Amino acid sequence: MMSGNLVNKSNKSGFIGQFTEMILRPLIQSPARSSIILFFFLSLLVGALLSTRFLDTSNFAESSTQQAFPTATASGKLATSDSAQQKNSNNPTTEPPKKAHRKIEIPLKCSDENTTQTCPANYPKKPEMDPDAPPPSTCPEYFRWIHEDLQPWKKNGVSREMVEGAKRTANFRLVIKDGKAYVERYKRSYQTRDVFTLWGILQLLRRYPGKVPDLDLMFDCVDWPVISKRHHWPNNEAPPPLFRYCGDDGTWDIVFPDWSFWGWAEINMKPWEFLSKDLKEGNTRMKFADREPYAFWKGNPFVAPHRLDLLKCNVTDKEDWNARLYIQDWFKEAQQGFKQSDLASQCVDRYKIYIEGSAWSVSEKYILACDSVSLLVKPLYYDFFSRSLMPLQHYWPVRQDDKCRSIKFAVEWGNHHMQKAQEIGKAASNFILEDMKMDYVYDYMLHLLTEYSKLLKYNPTIPEDAVELCSETMACPAVGSEKKFMMDSLVKGPSDKSPCTMPPPYDQVALQTLLRRKTNTLKQVEKWEKDYWFNKTQQQ
Repeated sequence: MMSGNLVNKSNKSGFIGQFTEMILRPLIQSPARSSIILFFFLSLLVGALLSTRFLDTSNFAESSTQQAFPTATASGKLATSDSAQQKNSNNPTTEPPKKAHRKIEIPLKCSDENTTQTCPANYPKKPEMDPDAPPPSTCPEYFRWIHEDLQPWKKNGVSREMVEGAKRTANFRLVIKDGKAYVERYKRSYQTRDVFTLWGILQLLRRYPGKVPDLDLMFDCVDWPVISKRHHWPNNEAPPPLFRYCGDDGTWDIVFPDWSFWGWAEINMKPWEFLSKDLKEGNTRMKFADREPYAFWKGNPFVAPHRLDLLKCNVTDKEDWNARLYIQDWFKEAQQGFKQSDLASQCVDRYKIYIEGSAWSVSEKYILACDSVSLLVKPLYYDFFSRSLMPLQHYWPVRQDDKCRSIKFAVEWGNHHMQKAQEIGKAASNFILEDMKMDYVYDYMLHLLTEYSKLLKYNPTIPEDAVELCSETMACPAVGSEKKFMMDSLVKGPSDKSPCTMPPPYDQVALQTLLRRKTNTLKQVEKWEKDYWFNKTQQQ
């Protein structure tokens, strides 16, 4: 009875039913054997079902389809087996494996010594994007200042006459046309500022071919800004647009990343891509609590009266202002191979002082990157990123008119609030080392030049006395540190990722709120400082 039911059910199940009918029915007619045969049959049935399930679902079945054993054809080429091909043809949903994306690298093409160096004509016109790259992130907050810097020309745009009006102090004129750079030089800059500024722009063209629009601009490599807001321009027009490394609240100069991002050959300062990694590693050598509990500064005090004034805050037999200040003799350093100028080895103090020179100082980013509390002697100038630094978040403000007492209070406060002091130092170094990576420096340049080009009311043309400039014409004939830093900072080829997304401009309320917050914080620190010295006087 049981065997009959088993046969009837198996008839409904295809392969199992046929197997029962053809093989087992003659055997199970004998009642004596029915129990043994039934046990044997059930074992076979369970084994078959498990095997079928295993073959349907295991990774082995899938991999055997995708990785069929290759066989050699008559031509010597490899072909997959017939069974694998048949199985693939029966599975139309199988997608071919994706081709791995390879980033293009394009080395420099330097001519031999007997041939004039020329610019290559076959550099890609546009980048080959990585299809698997994540969507671009939003650019850091300081990118929003691009809109503010270009505000004077938003209404009526930039005319050719305006651009040429900035020639009076410019070191060079740059025209970008169809992705190529043309430069008309007016005068050489101090040291190699103009050389490495132009080198950086050429690397931008290599990084983002086809993305840098046609444009025409004037660039001044001197420290201090000159386009004064108090000047009355003819017919109430906007001022001449002039690019440089820094600005202040009384000028309209357009700020641009400084030359040292690609190296400072004269003082053996590495390109930022490498130096920032050294600084990051240097930060790990000594814990904050183990660092010297003083404010450190080392530099050239003879470039500005307020730096000479800072030296009065050095430790003496009569007074200790909690500052350790040193004069940097660059001539002596050059003779000794800059052995005492390794910035990564100077991150051993809890506090580091930043004070401007004749204007803004390139040392700012190196000081902020050190994990130490940066004591900023009230700056008058800003560069392209510093307007987004906030007191008590990224730095501690120091008064310009009472430096010594201000520095002493800052160090005393930090040594009594170690955790908060360490947080300030870490926030600054994170800002510099993360939000100012070379990727973002290039993106800032791209967005600034793109927004500026939108303002031009004319089609830029190549000046008569301009020459085409490319990485080959600059790096191939270069020698010494200039050549080394150029080769180190060379963009190897087009980026396969999109630049970060430009954030919107500040609305008037948001900008005023930001400025008010900064002002109120500065006043708060001044009050703490004033109360500190008042109480100290009362105790005497």
